[in-house]
Amino acid sequence: LLLFVETFKVVFLLNILRIARDDYNVLKSLFVWLCFIPAAILNGGFRQHVLAEYMGNACAMALSGVLLSLLILLISCFLLPRVVKLSRKGCLIIGGLWMILTVVFEVVFSMSAGLSFRDMLVAYNPMTGNLWLLVVLTTFFAPLFVYKIRRIQQYGVY
Repeated sequence: LLLFVETFKVVFLLNILRIARDDYNVLKSLFVWLCFIPAAILNGGFRQHVLAEYMGNACAMALSGVLLSLLILLISCFLLPRVVKLSRKGCLIIGGLWMILTVVFEVVFSMSAGLSFRDMLVAYNPMTGNLWLLVVLTTFFAPLFVYKIRRIQQYGVY
């Protein structure tokens, strides 16, 4: 019984240390997410002042969503492995946090700009030509994508 209790203590302490390390990685990953904000602002300016002028608003919205998704993937691929130690579980937690932060930021930003909640919901309908939903999903899956790419580079396995 004593051996069982001691083993349980060791396993418990190791799990606490692992969770604390993962939490620290999650906090460090916020630096990467913060880099998405200027990329999104620049993408929006490029959409309004360049793409919309040449393609029209509907095509510009769609292309802008794809471009922002690619920017998120590039920023994640470049910065995330340098900032955190990647694990599958950690990447899912980071992706979930990034997705929540992205949606909250968009809602707060839209409300401060005077948009109604109904107008905000239109952005999540890809049938309108707005691919914001693609951006949100890319934000969620970007850490896992980076993890998979790194695994393939390191071990040659998927």
